[in-house]
Amino acid sequence: MGEQQAQARTYLVVIDDSEEARVALRFAARRAAKTSGRIEILAVVEPQDFVQWGGVQAAIEEEQQLRIEGIVSASVGEILDEAGITANIIVQQGEPVRTVRDYIGAREEIAALVLGTAPSGSPGPLVAHFTGNDAGKLPCPVMIIPGSLSDERLEQLS
Repeated sequence: MGEQQAQARTYLVVIDDSEEARVALRFAARRAAKTSGRIEILAVVEPQDFVQWGGVQAAIEEEQQLRIEGIVSASVGEILDEAGITANIIVQQGEPVRTVRDYIGAREEIAALVLGTAPSGSPGPLVAHFTGNDAGKLPCPVMIIPGSLSDERLEQLS
């Protein structure tokens, strides 16, 4: 099991409070379930300039961790339970693009970066960045999941 776990395809989902991030998470969970893979969920907390005390920053990060766990449980808990896969949730502080790039660069097991894009308007800063000038520098593919996809369509495509 240890060797198989090490070779498991890992889908990295960057999540926030948006509905498109939840759609991307559902896609990644279904994909991982179908490929005996796993998912990692990265939430990036931008540094707060006014936070002077480490305890306050730790409380902000803990609150973010609990919030993301709630999103994951509500969005894909049933998929994860049925497939017997787990979601590793990571909360990191930093500028989002740099944090995601550094995270991917340090982990060979990541098979794809999964990002949700808004159904209309701006696709979001991560989608714009990782499909723009830096797209060719990533060590893995980027999967762009339209935020308008229904659960039925997600099931077909994953």
